[in-house]
Amino acid sequence: MSSTATCMWMRGGTSKGAFFLAEDLPSDIVQRDAFLLRVMGSPDERQIDGMGGADPLTSKVAVVSRSSQPGADVNYLFLQVYVDQALVSDAQNCGNMLAGVGPFAIERGLIKPQGDETDVAIYMENTQQIAVATVQTPNGMVTYTGNADIDGVPGTAAPVLIEFQDVAGSSCGALLPTGNVRDLIDGTWVTCIDNGMPTVLLRANDLGISGQESREDLDANLTLKKRLEAIRLQAGYIMNLADVTDKTVPKMTLVSAALNGGALSTRTFIPHRCHASIGVLGAVSVATACAIPGSIAAEFSSVGSERRLTIDVEHPIGKTTVVLTRDDDGQMKGAGILRTARKLFDGTVFG
Repeated sequence: MSSTATCMWMRGGTSKGAFFLAEDLPSDIVQRDAFLLRVMGSPDERQIDGMGGADPLTSKVAVVSRSSQPGADVNYLFLQVYVDQALVSDAQNCGNMLAGVGPFAIERGLIKPQGDETDVAIYMENTQQIAVATVQTPNGMVTYTGNADIDGVPGTAAPVLIEFQDVAGSSCGALLPTGNVRDLIDGTWVTCIDNGMPTVLLRANDLGISGQESREDLDANLTLKKRLEAIRLQAGYIMNLADVTDKTVPKMTLVSAALNGGALSTRTFIPHRCHASIGVLGAVSVATACAIPGSIAAEFSSVGSERRLTIDVEHPIGKTTVVLTRDDDGQMKGAGILRTARKLFDGTVFG
């Protein structure tokens, strides 16, 4: 007989996946990962025998539990279930799925609603940092209906404001893990940055493309993908990530001039397929680079010296707005982003 678990399927930002209470999954990691692979139907490029949507953005898992961490209400472990490999990775965070954690925690009774809005402090286990999500809870219940819209998601929904605290260097140990604003890898200038998501920024035209190509065209460009992977593997070592052959970080983001009024345009590989948009924490890292003089991103953007900066990062299906704050010394202090989430079903999933 197949094993089962209580599960809520949710869209978080521009991703969607399974949300579990930690107590509802096997405590043994090997057993847990085997179960999640069966749930998603991996490895199979169509994931036809599971719930996954044949795309990394729809093959994701959030594991949530009450937290004993100071200043946190709940713990959130993000797991990326590979589509075409028998692999479950905890090597990165996911800011899109994070948008569903607050609503899920309230729905499961881990947090009591507090008025029309409820703040949920979330300890992100992958990066050992805290984010605070503000969830709409009129009449003491989570609502998913509202007027907020985000590019990449049709229609509107209730806003979920997410503020990140001290995420700089969360995976690599420093905002600029190499100690440099730029590094030369295989004859290509890059900026390696980690403000919540380890990211390598490259000029699109240095790789023989405009940076405005479609996701499908970039995924079909095997020469480009081979070159990006060669650079990524070397970047892993200088970013303190060691051998990243089997890791989903760092992300590779190609940047070019903005076309629609944003700071710059991006195409991101995650890491072997082009992202339909851009990840939340990836957008935070890119926006942060825009505010660092001499970075690859700063070449294409013009941001001010204000303590509070609003930066629009363009991507294939629109833009993501990031709000950055600086301290009195001009150093990055925090970042915020607006997301939405929606509950899709709640029940029992079979592995």
